[in-house]
Amino acid sequence: MVAATATTPAGARPVRAGRRPRLPAWLGTTPFLAYVGIFLLLPTGLIVFNAFRNPSGALNASSLKVLFSSAVRSYFTGSFELCLLTSATGAVLGAILAYAIASGDPDGAVRRLYIAVSGVLAQFGGVTLAFAFLVLIGPIGLLMHASWFYTFPWGIAVIYTYFQVPLMVLVFLPAIDGLKVQWREASESLGSSAWQYWRYVGGPLLAPAFFGAALLLFANALSAFATIVAWENQIAYIVPQQIYLAINSEVGLSNVNEADVLALGMIIMVAIIMTGYTLLQRRAARWLR
Repeated sequence: MVAATATTPAGARPVRAGRRPRLPAWLGTTPFLAYVGIFLLLPTGLIVFNAFRNPSGALNASSLKVLFSSAVRSYFTGSFELCLLTSATGAVLGAILAYAIASGDPDGAVRRLYIAVSGVLAQFGGVTLAFAFLVLIGPIGLLMHASWFYTFPWGIAVIYTYFQVPLMVLVFLPAIDGLKVQWREASESLGSSAWQYWRYVGGPLLAPAFFGAALLLFANALSAFATIVAWENQIAYIVPQQIYLAINSEVGLSNVNEADVLALGMIIMVAIIMTGYTLLQRRAARWLR
C-alpha cells in the first residue's frame, strides 16, 4: 500500500495533516491576569472612584481636602515614622543575618533551616503575633512587665521588627550570594584590606539591592493592619488604624468616604515606593547576571 501524500507547490513547506493551531504565548498568563484584575486592579479602581465622591454620592473632588487636614497629616506622619523605624532596623539586622547565612555552607542544613524559618516568620503577624508579644513583654507579661509596650512608635516597632528581619533575609540573601569569590580574591591580591573591599567593591554592588529591600520593608510595614489593630484598637496612630475606625464606628459616626480618601493616599505612597524599588532592583540586576 502506498501512503497518500499531499502535493505542494515547489519551494513551499509541506502541510502536515492534523497539525494543531498554535496558541498565543500570552494565553498562559490569563489566569494570573484575571486574578490581578479581580483582586488588585478592580478594588484599586473602586477606591480611586469613590475617593472623588462626597458622602451623598455625587462626584466632587473637594473630598480630597481631607488629605490636607492636620489630623490626617498626623496619621501619615505616624505611618512614616513607624515604617522608617522598622524598615531601617529590619534592613540592618536582616542584612547582617543574611551575610552570616551566606558565609556558611551553601548546601548545609543550617542555611536551609534559616531560610525555612525566615519564610515562616516573614508571614507570621496579625492577632497571633500581637498576642504573643502581649503575653511575653506586655503589662502583665510572663517574661517582663514592659510599660513602654504601649508607647508609639517604639512599642509596636518591636513587634513589626519581628517579621521585618526575616523578610529582609529572604529578599537580600540572593544579592549577597551574587558576590563572587573571585572579586574578593582579586581585591586581596592587589593589597586592599577588608574595609577597602567593602568600601569600593562589595558595598557599591550591594547598595542598590539593600536600599531596594529596605523600600520593600517600608511598604510592608505601611500595609500591615491586623497587628497594630490587635495591639491598639481605640487610638489611631497610623493610616490603616484610621481607615478601620472610619468604617467601623461603634457610635454611628462611620465615614466610608474618608476611608476611601485615606486609602487613596496610601495607594499613592505605595506606588511611589514600589517605583523606587523597581528602579533599584533593575540596577542591582545588572551585576547579578
